[in-house]
Amino acid sequence: MRTSEDPSAALGDFHRQRPVWSAAPATDGVEHAEIEVPLDYSSPHGPRLTIALSRRRAPDPRRRRGVLLAVNGGPGGYFGLGRRFPAALAHTPLSRRYDLIGFDPRGTGDSTPLRAEITDTKAPFDSRPPDADFLAIAEDFRAREDGNRRAGGELRPHFSTRNVARDMETIREVLGESTINYLGYTYGTYLGAVYGSMFGSRLDRSVLDSCVHPDWSWREQLMAQGPANRANLEAWAGWVAGRDRAFGLGTTGERVLAAVEEAVDRLAAQPAGIPLRSLFDGALGNRSADRARWEELGRMVAGIRAEGLPAAARWLAAEKVWPPAETEGPTRCGVLDAVTLEKDWPTDLEVYFDDMRRYREQYPYGYGVLRAQPWVGAFRSFTPPEKPAELTRAGFPPGLVVVADGDPIDHPSGGAAMARLLGHRLVTVRDSGQHEIYAFCGNPAVNALVNDYLLDGVLPAADVVCPGTVPRPDVPADPTA
Repeated sequence: MRTSEDPSAALGDFHRQRPVWSAAPATDGVEHAEIEVPLDYSSPHGPRLTIALSRRRAPDPRRRRGVLLAVNGGPGGYFGLGRRFPAALAHTPLSRRYDLIGFDPRGTGDSTPLRAEITDTKAPFDSRPPDADFLAIAEDFRAREDGNRRAGGELRPHFSTRNVARDMETIREVLGESTINYLGYTYGTYLGAVYGSMFGSRLDRSVLDSCVHPDWSWREQLMAQGPANRANLEAWAGWVAGRDRAFGLGTTGERVLAAVEEAVDRLAAQPAGIPLRSLFDGALGNRSADRARWEELGRMVAGIRAEGLPAAARWLAAEKVWPPAETEGPTRCGVLDAVTLEKDWPTDLEVYFDDMRRYREQYPYGYGVLRAQPWVGAFRSFTPPEKPAELTRAGFPPGLVVVADGDPIDHPSGGAAMARLLGHRLVTVRDSGQHEIYAFCGNPAVNALVNDYLLDGVLPAADVVCPGTVPRPDVPADPTA
């Protein structure tokens, strides 16, 4: 017999909430509301968090087929659309059949924030840091984790993907829906798989776009960006090699990559050239992923190789580092740091030292070395209260996984692995470095497949390969003998 202290019984109080929705403005038709959830679902009588919701209702109740939640950003939903998702999807056919639901995951946006102190850094910004900088880099992240602990305290262990999935289940209950439909991008793909593994009977149709790898730690996921960026740069180098008359960088991919390194060395040799060299490394990854910028990238490499700093100043003026610097006073959002610690990280600093050396040689493009360096996980100041969810398709129907073969953020192998694990159909966009594709990248083949599934339940009979929609520049190839 349940008592009033039984956690599952106490959750009923949260499920019986009835949100008070704001009036929907005529401009976007999106309503807003807030609900409460437990900080710790194993102790629901304890502290509470507020979750900010949004909703854009389907116009015709007779054709409505339920609710569709959407999540991106992260890990943790950090830098995601959150409550802006219903407005972002309003132009799609989904808005005619679903109530579109957005929410700011716990700790982010207008939900109860998780804060972290902003700490000073001593290591210089360098995409290829020398061995001598390693201890300063490690100490910066030790200090960052100390700042996380001071500001986040006892809250941090409860900011995990499993708890965001439980928040989604509370949202479903509050909305009075027997099931939800789901559209997840990037971190949202992992969240969707976790929700399905925990609450499989409550998940109907699901689409996972730009997938994380189901078997990787967060460190492995981040480090996979190094090889992904290298693969895009090698594809670009092969294209440039066939157009030596236009670019003068060499007639083989290997020679083009050697010319890239000559440009890198020219920048690094200049006084105060390291920051520009670092931006150049970032641009090599970012712009090689975008096929439309391949000519621009070729001109940039040729210009920097010939001129050095003057050309770099012109070509890199708009280049930015990701993630952007946070200027929120003495604190910042601490969700990314907390959620990535739900999985274990190496505590032996020699592991990071060796990986950084290897990445400096092989994968410096797109800030690959920064993905191999120590992170706050090396100095984790709490023990996660539970293990990550074991992913499985537990009672929900097969869905769709969408991946671009040149995605520089979430390695394409992750999508293939997730599709195999969950028994989903895999949609691969060929010759594309795009990320978060459905509804945002203008790919009509992908949009049609996702719409057919989410609206009518039609899955392709087999895995599908779709052409990319970003054409390579119209630079004539060199004539062959």
